[in-house]
Amino acid sequence: MSLSRNDKAAVVEDVGKHIARAQTLALAEYRGLTVEHLNALRRQARDKGVYLHVLKNSLARRAVVGTSFEVAKDAMVGPLIYGFSDDAVAAAKVISDFAKGNDKLVVKGGVYAGKALDAGGVKALAAIPSREVLIAQVAGLLRSPIQRLAGVLAALAEKRGAAA
Repeated sequence: MSLSRNDKAAVVEDVGKHIARAQTLALAEYRGLTVEHLNALRRQARDKGVYLHVLKNSLARRAVVGTSFEVAKDAMVGPLIYGFSDDAVAAAKVISDFAKGNDKLVVKGGVYAGKALDAGGVKALAAIPSREVLIAQVAGLLRSPIQRLAGVLAALAEKRGAAA
């Protein structure tokens, strides 16, 4: 069943709202995936805050006009599932991780920071730790010198106490 003109405009508007907030777009071909696999992928995406949608490519092209995702217009060919995320790596991570366990989902490309990515670029983006993990790593790096200094000062205080 085809969509009416108003329905198409509503779809483009809805996708446009998600695009306005998104940092990353990941594209994957889903040919041959079962409904159960698609539902599992959607659940994973929902849990990670990724907007995942199967769209007609013509509507997707219309939705990205005038945005940083417009560079992906040429890659919008074939049966694609589109993943948009506010987090820089979430969409790429969800699609890449699912593709590792299911050979029917094929990563086609994406966009990050206004630059088109090929499948390898999306997989490399997915390998980057999430924002929360990076913040925890920086906090650990900042805490380490302070802990060492405290240990040295405690040893000095203990040594002076034993000498007296």
